[in-house]
Amino acid sequence: MTTLGLDITLTWLGHSAFHLVSPGGVHVLIDPWLTGNPKAPKDPVPPKVDLILLTHGHLDHLGDTVAIAAKHGCPVFCGFELELHLTSIGVTTASGMGKGGSQRHAGLTVTATHAVHSSSVDQPDGTFVSTGDPMGFVITFENETRLYFAGDTGPMADMAVIRELYAPDVALLPIGDRYTMGPREAAWAAQQLGARFIVPMHYGTFDVLTGTPDALRAEMAKRGVKAEVIAPEPGVAIL
Repeated sequence: MTTLGLDITLTWLGHSAFHLVSPGGVHVLIDPWLTGNPKAPKDPVPPKVDLILLTHGHLDHLGDTVAIAAKHGCPVFCGFELELHLTSIGVTTASGMGKGGSQRHAGLTVTATHAVHSSSVDQPDGTFVSTGDPMGFVITFENETRLYFAGDTGPMADMAVIRELYAPDVALLPIGDRYTMGPREAAWAAQQLGARFIVPMHYGTFDVLTGTPDALRAEMAKRGVKAEVIAPEPGVAIL
């Protein structure tokens, strides 16, 4: 088992879904697409969920948010327009925010960051409805450890801003390519962010997502980036 020494537990649930446990025992789900996710481990939903973070409205991120929020009664932090959509379909705990703003819950501070992507939800008639801008998140835990979850994004100058403002200890970056950054772009992002640990995501789910952790390591080596790439199997906790 890999040890980060940050007093948090991080479990990849496949694609971009993660389960985090804070030093104080707060359970957070990020982009919980679990049903239909071919990389999700068996029984991926923890028995306790205190908070859901949702970066955008695409099905492979919105996923099981509605059902999990209903079962656990937990807040769902997301963009304002996505809050309006969730509220319209019966989610009573959606809590919208804007980029650069923060919300606090159970001792955690969650700050919304920029992401370069799109955000929409598909309708039963086959059409799509925009749900505003996508975003990422910086989570500041009770012990001041900071985790940056990039969401679906390409490379952007904001990554240097995130480093200056928040100095994340660990960064979760998409590497699949085509719809997000590939390994080359993610290596550049890692260089800008300066995090000690990089956890790749949004890869390997489908054949079109061709980026790999080894390719990321190779691109980081070309740039002299010393951060450690940690790529656990789905369901295997990082401590």
